[in-house]
Amino acid sequence: MTFTIVGRCKRTGQRGVAMATSSPAVGNRCAFASHAGAVGYQAIAEPRLGALTLKLLEQGYHPQGAINEVTENDPWPGKRQIGIVDVDGRSAAFTGDDNIPWCGHIIGENFVAMGNVLAGPQVVEAIAEGFHEKEDDILEERLIRAVEAGRDAGGQPEGQTSASILTFGHQSASRCDLRVDVSEEPVKELRRIFDWFKPLLPYFEERMRNPNVPRFKDYFKQQGFERDYGKPVPVTRGGSKKFPYKS
Repeated sequence: MTFTIVGRCKRTGQRGVAMATSSPAVGNRCAFASHAGAVGYQAIAEPRLGALTLKLLEQGYHPQGAINEVTENDPWPGKRQIGIVDVDGRSAAFTGDDNIPWCGHIIGENFVAMGNVLAGPQVVEAIAEGFHEKEDDILEERLIRAVEAGRDAGGQPEGQTSASILTFGHQSASRCDLRVDVSEEPVKELRRIFDWFKPLLPYFEERMRNPNVPRFKDYFKQQGFERDYGKPVPVTRGGSKKFPYKS
């Protein structure tokens, strides 16, 4: 019941996963990422197997080898859908025979686009195209744009309830971990939250290295922003105006 992009930025090596589904709280049980790669584990999600898949990558497994290992030891492999991209950009995917149509995946270097209970194959095709549309953009922007493209191509006929994005860079903690657990328009809400959070991506990376960096509100001011209705905007002498975020 989910459509997903698992991707890696060839330029930076960052990797992550973004997804949307008709069920609530998709980011809680279907998205996994670490220094070793990123995994989407969905359809009938089993978080323990998703975590195990990521652990296998951390132990040096090729993505296809990790899929072979977890599916061979799973009593219900037909009900799973798995997408993996590792730290080197190698990818693999699996769509079990018991997934609800339309279901399927597209794999390539640095990405997997996949989904089940979709309006048709055009959804995963649009996800792949959205991810590759502007490859110089930061990874988070590309992942969210891919999910937006999947939604706009029909998404799930029953609609979406939740959406999430999870990315890792070169540190031991996530670079971006944002979730919309319940919403009538979760992809739209994820975009709104990410646009607000985007200027803080370098801030939180720096704060992990240096605890003496200022509070984020002071950081916004130092960068020429102030908060206005939950969205940072540039400070001007004549007042404030909305800032059109660009990568």
